[in-house]
Amino acid sequence: MSLVYAESMKSRKSILIVYHSMTGGTRQMAEAARAGAQAEPGVEVKLLHASQAGPDEVLAADGFIFATPENLAAISGQLKDFFDRCYYPVLDRIQGRPYASLICAGSDGHNAARQIDRIATGWRLKPIAEALIVCTHAQTTEAILAPKHLGADELEGCQALGEALATGLVLGVF
Repeated sequence: MSLVYAESMKSRKSILIVYHSMTGGTRQMAEAARAGAQAEPGVEVKLLHASQAGPDEVLAADGFIFATPENLAAISGQLKDFFDRCYYPVLDRIQGRPYASLICAGSDGHNAARQIDRIATGWRLKPIAEALIVCTHAQTTEAILAPKHLGADELEGCQALGEALATGLVLGVF
């Protein structure tokens, strides 16, 4: 391995996107954020379902995007489980790292966003933006459980958020 290649590998930044999705909306948001972040050549992006992500992945990342559906005015149980498994093993080891959050909500999403913000505050992470909330307006059992198909405008915002986090990491803004 050449010295130049070795130096460039050390300077590469990494983003961990942790998501949970039951009907596809949140996954679409996370994938759009990944696409935006991957547009930045100096960044490696890892997209993991909440059940697959653990403390090692959190410690290895320079920045984070947490994506969840709004379930009963809260983050999903799967994302909560991720935070429960990782919280203490990484506490005081990731402070100052940037994060953003994506919420696919049926009606509001703000309480889910507050939950993520409280956890991130405990980890002493830095928010790069307010939570990006896409509201599907699903209010009936059928609409809530139906597969979600988000529009290009909604996904464009997710992509821009991923790109902003990646660019900020590479430029040293975050």
